[in-house]
Amino acid sequence: MTSIRWSPRAYASARHVCRSNSLQTRDSIRRRSTSGQIHLSKVNFWSFRTFLGCVFGVGTAATIWYQAPQLGLLRTAHAEAPPAPTEVRIENTRRGKSLSKEKNRDSISSQHLQVKRSWENPGVYAWGSNVGRVVAPDSDEQFVKSPRRIPFFDGVLLRDIKLDKNFGAAISANGDLLQWGAGYAVEVKGPTVTLGGKNLKSVMLSRDRVLALANDGRVYSLPVSKAEQERGPKALESSWIPYLNFEAAVSYSTIQPPGMGWTEKVSSISSGLEHLVLLTSAGRIFTAASCSEVFPSRGQLGIPGLTWDRRPAGAFDQPHEVSTLKGFEIVSIAAGDYHSLALDKEGRLFSFGDNSSGQLGFDPSGEISFVDAPSLVNIAGLYKGSSLSPIVTAISAGGANSFFTTDATKVSPFGEKLSGNIVGHVTADTWACGQGITGTLGTGRWRHVQGTPAKIKALSGLFEFDESSNQVVPIRLRSLSVGSNHVSATMDNVTQVQAGTKASTDSANDTNWGADVLWWGGNESYQLGTGKRNNVALPAYIAPLDTAAEMARTGNRREEHRFQITPKHEVKVGGKTVKMEQRVECGRMVSAVYSGV
Repeated sequence: MTSIRWSPRAYASARHVCRSNSLQTRDSIRRRSTSGQIHLSKVNFWSFRTFLGCVFGVGTAATIWYQAPQLGLLRTAHAEAPPAPTEVRIENTRRGKSLSKEKNRDSISSQHLQVKRSWENPGVYAWGSNVGRVVAPDSDEQFVKSPRRIPFFDGVLLRDIKLDKNFGAAISANGDLLQWGAGYAVEVKGPTVTLGGKNLKSVMLSRDRVLALANDGRVYSLPVSKAEQERGPKALESSWIPYLNFEAAVSYSTIQPPGMGWTEKVSSISSGLEHLVLLTSAGRIFTAASCSEVFPSRGQLGIPGLTWDRRPAGAFDQPHEVSTLKGFEIVSIAAGDYHSLALDKEGRLFSFGDNSSGQLGFDPSGEISFVDAPSLVNIAGLYKGSSLSPIVTAISAGGANSFFTTDATKVSPFGEKLSGNIVGHVTADTWACGQGITGTLGTGRWRHVQGTPAKIKALSGLFEFDESSNQVVPIRLRSLSVGSNHVSATMDNVTQVQAGTKASTDSANDTNWGADVLWWGGNESYQLGTGKRNNVALPAYIAPLDTAAEMARTGNRREEHRFQITPKHEVKVGGKTVKMEQRVECGRMVSAVYSGV
């Protein structure tokens, strides 16, 4: 037999393969047939042949023998001829001679078609629990397992939308409030305008009330139920005729923080099940009760000692300033079911309210499960010993969970000198705390309590090359929508919406693409949009929303593509030029993607 000489690298590789497969050769003999031949299983036969190759490869020139214990004899193993090289076939291009540039873009890119369809067919896709006929008002199905359009919103642009499994609310492009679902009225089968003419810009839902913020800073609070809107006390509204007032169509109240400055107004609101957080243009925070059934009692108002019995005289939903945060210029707020978050201009995070699951960013106390005054979350401790200086850049909350993103800048440790390319380097990270038993933390772990914030590695430390700036940049989150127990993250990756609009992007292979969107958490009502019901503990993609268009594009070929969201761009809708984008909304056991302005 001929001895074979291998290079040191090949020799080491052969030894590794030999070790990994040697145990398989022991059991390679399956059975003896009536003719006395030995039969090897298909997988183990190839393992045995690999073993022989290992022995020959390391320089052994002797004949190899193996024993068949069942036969009590030895047989000679001979090397086989090497297999013929595999033929490589190159797939023909999909573009046909008759395809236009735009049709070719559609055929080669799922992302391009998704962007195009979002411009041509704006509307609302919804899925999840349908017990309240919210995601599919015209259906009696208990669950909608995959994204489905709500026909009423076809071709409609919205300013905002919020969904509960029993009722939904949206703000139309002209600022009117629409409501639907069994919680609003069982007999009403679709969205209906309930509060018009207020130029509303955003909406929030509590346990039993709808809270809407107008462009002028006024906050309106009205019952979810149509019956309560009709029988409750109605305010007098002024008309365009001087000194002539008329009764409002529905019962509502306004929430006005006291002591506002001359130009100060409410700029943002966020609501839990029982409380409302208000942020003013001057960076001040106010809180108020937002549920007519229960007064907040878990510290989520941020006012030490404030209870139903000790509240000041006046309306139950009157706002109170969070005095502990005076002197801090607050720029962002977020509310979970029973807790609140506040972010100041310097990147410091404050939390207060229920902490039974660690949602305030620190471990819960055994004596009391809530904190009724704002507490500073220790963000620097998350980067201890790393020579990184972090600041919080965004916050989100929902259910019993809190999320925040950080920009961590590399600094030179005391007494050390680092390269100029390293100092100032920024890493963007995403953190989570609170309840994770259904995977809501996004860390891959199923935990009841997570007090110390845990990094979501799938959404942290990401970078990409930006051709416009010709440099590597961190990939941050554009937005984070948190439902009662599931979450969706929209990435702030580089997008393209200029294909075919100028000479530099007018080739047949220049395509548009949007921002990546990932989902995780509870999925008992199919709210993740995967079509399955299992919970997901790590951020994952879902399929494109418009499955019919996708199948038409591929010619019914099975291809795996991910849903991407369309960024803001100027397009024509209904004969008007508007700036629109797709947005994600996670609610209570339901999800939606809508065309927003």
